[in-house]
Amino acid sequence: MSKLKNKTILITGGTGSFGNKFVPMTLQSHDPKKIIIYSRDEMKQWDMAMKFKDDPRVIFAVGDVRDTERLSRVMTGIDHVVHAAATKIVPTAEYNPSECIKTNINGAMNVIEAAHDQKVTSVVALSTDKACNPINLYGATKLASDKLFVASNQTAEPVSTRFAVVRYGNVMGSRGSVIPFFLSCAKDNSLPITNKKMTRFMISLEQGVELVWHAFEDMHGGEIYVKKIPSMNIMDIAKAVAPDADTKIIGIRPGEKLHEQMVGIEDAAHTYEYDRYYKILPAIHGWSDDPARIGDGKKVVADFSYASNSNSEWMSVEELRKWIASNYAGGTS
Repeated sequence: MSKLKNKTILITGGTGSFGNKFVPMTLQSHDPKKIIIYSRDEMKQWDMAMKFKDDPRVIFAVGDVRDTERLSRVMTGIDHVVHAAATKIVPTAEYNPSECIKTNINGAMNVIEAAHDQKVTSVVALSTDKACNPINLYGATKLASDKLFVASNQTAEPVSTRFAVVRYGNVMGSRGSVIPFFLSCAKDNSLPITNKKMTRFMISLEQGVELVWHAFEDMHGGEIYVKKIPSMNIMDIAKAVAPDADTKIIGIRPGEKLHEQMVGIEDAAHTYEYDRYYKILPAIHGWSDDPARIGDGKKVVADFSYASNSNSEWMSVEELRKWIASNYAGGTS
């Protein structure tokens, strides 16, 4: 039986792209007792509430992960937490570093503290490829957040809250991501390209939700889950979205990487491979040698890395066009 069935789930930042996909999928597939959507934007909550007005299992709570007292109060009686709240736009973080730190690092600490205090069973935090060898502030804050969640599994209590992390690449169709941006630019028949060699991992929101589900079922505490997903070149993405549009090279934006990486060589010593994902185990306390955490995983080679430019799986232009056609009214231009 699913660990989420008949349980009460809290999702921080739940009115974002991920939350709008996680909630209906989880209601349908896992039949939770309640899902509480915690976010600070009351207008987004109102819009989302209209979608679920006939389902008494969906509850909304206004609040900020920066507010420890409010967060702890809302976590009373919660079984599982999905931590999706984040300041995630790379240039925004570069120009507003203190605000990014308050949400992504201080907010993570508040989630951890509240979960421990309220004896939540398990927490799964959403991370990003940018946390792997970060070159921008957003990535640096998410790396710090990942480290906090991993280390928070250390406790002297015999029964305690367990924490794990899921790491994503470019989430197709999420707010602020390349596909909706290109679709908006296509109206002017011109797409801005940062660098023709740029590559990105491609993961759907549905795949992201399924990885979170898997983490809840599999976790012992401290794992970072990385799903195996295809890559695409930025020019192929442009071709799929607007094949007849002009392209203009504008240069890489502040803090932006040419290629994405989700497992670095430095992580290889603690990384295991499975059929559909990789798992980075904690380097502390010998947890990366723990048979319960390893399961049926196979240790990767010493110089292993998982990067978008050296990926063995690639999404074709036609595959992306089909995805756009099924997810956007009117399809591609």
